[in-house]
Amino acid sequence: MSSEPPGPEDADPLGLEPEEMRRLGYWVVDRVVEHIEGRDEQAALSTDSPERLQAVLGGPVPTGPGDPVEAMTALVEVALAAMQHTDHARFFARVPGPSSYPAVLGEWLGTGFQAIAASWGGGAGTTTVELVVLEWLRQLLGLPEGTEGVLLSGGSMANLTGLLAARHETGDGVVYLSDQTHSSIGRGLATTGFTDVRVLPTGDELALTVDQVAAAVAEDRAAGRTPTIVVATAGTTNTGAVDPLVGLADLCAAEGLWFHVDGAYGAPAALAPSGRPVLVGLDRADSLVLDGHKWLFQPYDLGVLLVRRPGALERAFSMNPEYLADVTAGDGEVDLRNRSLELSRRGRALKLWLTFRTYGSDALAAAIERGIVLAETAQALLEADPAWEVVTPAQLGIVTFARVGAADADHVCAADELTVSGYAALSTTVLQGRTVLRLCTINPRTTSEDLAGTLTRLAQSFG
Repeated sequence: MSSEPPGPEDADPLGLEPEEMRRLGYWVVDRVVEHIEGRDEQAALSTDSPERLQAVLGGPVPTGPGDPVEAMTALVEVALAAMQHTDHARFFARVPGPSSYPAVLGEWLGTGFQAIAASWGGGAGTTTVELVVLEWLRQLLGLPEGTEGVLLSGGSMANLTGLLAARHETGDGVVYLSDQTHSSIGRGLATTGFTDVRVLPTGDELALTVDQVAAAVAEDRAAGRTPTIVVATAGTTNTGAVDPLVGLADLCAAEGLWFHVDGAYGAPAALAPSGRPVLVGLDRADSLVLDGHKWLFQPYDLGVLLVRRPGALERAFSMNPEYLADVTAGDGEVDLRNRSLELSRRGRALKLWLTFRTYGSDALAAAIERGIVLAETAQALLEADPAWEVVTPAQLGIVTFARVGAADADHVCAADELTVSGYAALSTTVLQGRTVLRLCTINPRTTSEDLAGTLTRLAQSFG
């Protein structure tokens, strides 16, 4: 017997030849471009039965090699078909995600290079790209110099991360929300140990008022409780309403409270001429959240958190164990792992950086402005037909409306019928106990004909 230990095989069991990689990669590019070219002719939202999906995508664990093109075809034709297509020009439900192609390219580059942005030592380039993107957003949104940030998976994690940093800075105490605050914030607070949360009711404007929050703060102080954080919304998911940012910022400054603003979908509207005056005061936020995969035209996922207090994120999340000592940042360097709960984190900034470099901020602002105008166009179409009632006017790309005399269930059925038809997807919501229809028009490819066709088909559902 040989006394030498067995060595590894020369061949990589997972390796592919360069030409094969190119062949498969070109196949993927072709399918993506075909999707982009023809997406508006496909259903805005489609689904399938669990049985069919399992039959095509499931089965025994593959133990031997298979045909990658055949497998990818199943992904394209089955898995990626049975989903909501938030980049469709007539996807008006919830908040769409109208991604741009340069952003897709940036995502591919990051994935292909296994880009990580956890530490300076492990990803100085990707970290720098993220810091640059955060700085560009800081400037565009008018936050003060020294504002720091981090990119996360979306609004849920970005809001939670900001609020955890706030609690670390202010201590535990009362957090003030409205009944229009995104539900993920309440869920995040509950699961991370915030024990004193007050949900304040909103009135006809479906937004907080300064007097209302001031009264709640005074009441809690008188009762021996400790107010700490006010959560405002810059563009509610239901109606696009904006809480009074300037007044709430003044109140927080006077009371020594942390002012957190959830602008997950709405904050980028500050780049657009008609959105800017609606969002005055955004720069006063102690922490601000926005989603790049909504109104900055990025593929999923990309949440942004900006915090105006330097070092607050590191003070809350810093983690430097001995096994990371060789990749720990030195002077002038940043370990992004110390700005959130994520340690392993991909280079999310590449796609947004490439989008800015390709289009420039003026083009992005124009695309956002178009989304605002589209909602106003939809409102004008509704107001021209006496069978429709505008419930809340167009605000930051959202308008809600109802069929005169129709029951709540009729609105739900009409929305379902339209979505099942594939022509468009929209959602209902409930405002002050009433079910209404809702359009969110932030896709710049949407046309007035798309809006008119959607409303015509909705009207037919009511008979």
